[in-house]
Amino acid sequence: MRTSLVIMKRELQGYFSTPLAYVFLFVFLFFANFLTFRSPFFEARQADLRIFFDVLPVLFIFLVPAIGMRLWAEERKSGTIEMLFSLPVRVGEAVLGKFLAAWVFIGASLLLTFPMIVTVNYLGSPDNGVIAAGYLGAFFLSGCYLAVSMFCSSISSSQVVSFILSVMACTVFVFADYPSVLVVLQKFASPGMIEAVENMSFVVHFESIRRGVIEFTDITFYVFFIAGWISAACVVLHGRREA
Repeated sequence: MRTSLVIMKRELQGYFSTPLAYVFLFVFLFFANFLTFRSPFFEARQADLRIFFDVLPVLFIFLVPAIGMRLWAEERKSGTIEMLFSLPVRVGEAVLGKFLAAWVFIGASLLLTFPMIVTVNYLGSPDNGVIAAGYLGAFFLSGCYLAVSMFCSSISSSQVVSFILSVMACTVFVFADYPSVLVVLQKFASPGMIEAVENMSFVVHFESIRRGVIEFTDITFYVFFIAGWISAACVVLHGRREA
């Protein structure tokens, strides 16, 4: 774990040595505020962050892969992955360190939206417990996007290809529970398979948490989903190391 933390620290420092981190923060904070405080917010006459949590799953589809696409694709393209694997570092430690660095960065981005919390508290009396639960769910939600993006980055040496694959994969998991998707599945899938596909949706497990109901099943889904995709990335990279 100590090695993973060292790698995490190095990666976090690397984020701010390039414009990518600043561009991500600007774009994320701009769209988060713009989409939250658009006209429906004031027309609803209810001081809360419901709209913010509504748009996060779609916003993450494009922004999280922008962070995750470089995790391994850049290492492979520049050839530094061979240097990294020549060090006494286990593949799992390197993967975990890089994932934690990106996840912490995204978590910090979420924390930078705190002026919205101040704003809704100034405008009214929101349930801050529900807001806190929403942020917790958003953090786990971003971890799922990031785990998928890390896997896509591990199988490609191109950041553009990694980004496109990540966006496509995350889109599938976000809209897996949409009625139009389920209607199509009903034509050839069994009820059990349809239910399984619906339960794989990121949004299904995020909905209850953002309402302030933190259930063990939702947290367990996120933990196992993240662990599964990280493990898949480890398998891919371990095979490359042995090649």
